Amino acid sequence: MPDKPGPKKATRRRGTHSVEGRLNSEIIRLLEDDGRMPYSEIALKLQVSEGTVRNRVNGMKDAGLLRIVAIADPSASDYKADAMICLKVAPGITPQAVADRLGELSSVVYILWVTGRFDLLVELICDDPDDLAGFLEDHIHGVEDIVDAEVMLGLKNFKNQFLLKRNWKPRDT
Repeated sequence: MPDKPGPKKATRRRGTHSVEGRLNSEIIRLLEDDGRMPYSEIALKLQVSEGTVRNRVNGMKDAGLLRIVAIADPSASDYKADAMICLKVAPGITPQAVADRLGELSSVVYILWVTGRFDLLVELICDDPDDLAGFLEDHIHGVEDIVDAEVMLGLKNFKNQFLLKRNWKPRDT
């Protein structure tokens, strides 16, 4: 029977993981503000080596925890229609199936499986209000996998925060 690690190892590991998690979170925070920030600048700000930053970023990318992408802010663009659509999925259909179908559409920018009266919350952005009407007609109303929908048209965007704002660490797999 293999020996179990003693309390000293477990404590050290937890402490190390916590420090690693904080450093990863700080790296992510800086990259959220500027995804093109050089590793040398991140290293300087966090008082670690450039190699440490490079290894952490590559490790988080390899683990699927970090992707560096460009995000267009719909509130700063010329979109004329922004809507949130609450969907009730038909019996026998999974929310995943509807999400997969709608996720193929470029005007759908956000899909969340939710609890409560509805199953999915979908955000849609369109170039003009006629595109919204066409989307609803073609993809929401009268389709067999959706039994109810509530459409809320955005009037004014007070905050648009895409960024993760908590400390996190990799999931155990």
